[in-house]
Amino acid sequence: MVDQSIAGPMKAMANAFEGDRSGRARIVILLLWLGLAASVFLSLTSGASDASAVNVMGDWLFGGIPRDAALSARDSLIVYDIRLPRMVLGMLVGAALAVSGAVMQGLFRNPLADPGLIGVSAGSSLGAVAVIVLGTTALAPVTALLGTLALPLAAFFGGLATTLVLYQVATRRGQTSVATMLLAGIALAALAMALTGILIFVADDRQLRDLTFWQLGSLGGATWQKIGSVGPIIMLALAAMPFLARGLNALALGEATAGHLGIPVQRLKYTAIIGVSAAVGASVAVSGGIGFVGIVVPHLLRLLIGPDNRYLLPASALLGASLLLLADAIARTIVAPAELPIGIVTAISGAPFFLWILLRKRGVVDL
Repeated sequence: MVDQSIAGPMKAMANAFEGDRSGRARIVILLLWLGLAASVFLSLTSGASDASAVNVMGDWLFGGIPRDAALSARDSLIVYDIRLPRMVLGMLVGAALAVSGAVMQGLFRNPLADPGLIGVSAGSSLGAVAVIVLGTTALAPVTALLGTLALPLAAFFGGLATTLVLYQVATRRGQTSVATMLLAGIALAALAMALTGILIFVADDRQLRDLTFWQLGSLGGATWQKIGSVGPIIMLALAAMPFLARGLNALALGEATAGHLGIPVQRLKYTAIIGVSAAVGASVAVSGGIGFVGIVVPHLLRLLIGPDNRYLLPASALLGASLLLLADAIARTIVAPAELPIGIVTAISGAPFFLWILLRKRGVVDL
């Protein structure tokens, strides 16, 4: 029995600590909103062209600034049809990858987990590579019917198929084993990568160039049509994931404890996996493979605001969107007028941080 003379002060100290952490989290989230606004401005004003996003936005908001009509039309085309959809897509993909990483880390109770562990990225890549390589032969009727949507849809359904197989393998007697899910995800990812390798082996030179650029990740193909096809999927997944926060917080104490606290653990696992699969599959479908965002962003935020998923998930969305916009701005300006695959930028910046995590957690991380 705890002495009542110390129980009161202990509870007060705990409440004060929780209040301090919550206040810090709110301040960080506010700063992240400001950072996102700066990243949006940078994204709209960066590029090989000298088109002025400020003038275009001024025209739209305030009725125009008198200048050459031809230049205005060119600037408007570049901003509205190239930079703006690219910015919107970058925000969606960055938020989806970061939030998915945070959910996976909470689900597996491992700070080194990321969406790639369940094979979604590999399955999506297999679907996309199949369309690129076989789009003019075996899959010609499909590509003719779907047109430019064939690639993103194939990638999305490739990731979805991987998820369904994964869940069937990991579920037994109505119970889903997280450990089995992890091992099955690794096996399915290896199988998908092997099949992808076979397709790459039979690809011609033109297809190899497309495959190389796509697998390294890029937002260069952003269009309003692509955003319309995958945007609702990503936004629906992002809107659903914050509702998992309470369950993920309880799951950190163990599945048995979470169940005793009234958390429907099986439904939580199912919802988390489906949400991550939808978000990552749709993201890979339109941007290709972009690594490290799902690991680096949630882990960095845990250092800043703690592990409470009520704050971690929205903060991950904001920081993920900001960082991907920043990486994209670097990718399209550092070797202008050429464009560097965005996956190279995220890997160069994310890999050292990942190594730092490993060194910091050496002997602590339980794989």
